Amino acid sequence: MDLTGKHALVTGGGTGIGLAIAKALAEAGALVTITGRRLNVLEKVAEANMFPAAMDVTDEAQVVKVIEDAVAARGPIQICVANAGIAVGKKLHKTDTVFWRQVMATNLDGVFFTIRESMRSMLTTDWGRVIAVSSIAGVRGLPGGGAYSASKHGVIGMIRSISEDFMGQPYTFNSLCPGYVDTDVITRNIESISQRSGMNEDEARDVMVQANRHKRLIAAEEVAAAAMWLCDPNSGSVNGQEIQIAGGKV
Repeated sequence: MDLTGKHALVTGGGTGIGLAIAKALAEAGALVTITGRRLNVLEKVAEANMFPAAMDVTDEAQVVKVIEDAVAARGPIQICVANAGIAVGKKLHKTDTVFWRQVMATNLDGVFFTIRESMRSMLTTDWGRVIAVSSIAGVRGLPGGGAYSASKHGVIGMIRSISEDFMGQPYTFNSLCPGYVDTDVITRNIESISQRSGMNEDEARDVMVQANRHKRLIAAEEVAAAAMWLCDPNSGSVNGQEIQIAGGKV
């Protein structure tokens, strides 16, 4: 696939799934703006065709400014990957308003700001791909994940609606729904599950392994491959979909 000259934006592009997608896009020739809250992390991982920019997706004004600057430097955004998110859990009756808003601000508001601002330039072009990274939690409930699951369901609903707004036009809108991916997030979740449940870390890890239908953790590169498929010129008929990457349909 040749994406030479196309400007891509990947939020949360410094680690995990975001980094894997950013690298794949850059290797295909795209000019990739990678964002995250920690500029030093972005600068360490940036390779050829990758351009780091500090951005907190919960800060609307910052999102507007960073994307405006990226468009001025590299042209209209034609591939938007809204990946930044947090994976944290609490049972709903133990979820206070501060925790709820923290999850929604990153996982839902941040996706909204990112897509809206990216589309301002995308719609001046004749081709575009919007990909939101949701989660398998967006198609089912997860124990202890009321706020997280709600935010990821919201992402899928948003993507479905936008796809209807632009049906028949040369832009597609899809969400990726990975199961448990082998990233730093898993390490943090293992520690959290272990602390809450009294399991040791091997047992906590196995909880997540068993939650994937093929009984192994997913590689970030597998999610990146799905994102690249959605960027292929031949994927134009895939629109308004949630692509499950969890070893089997939930």
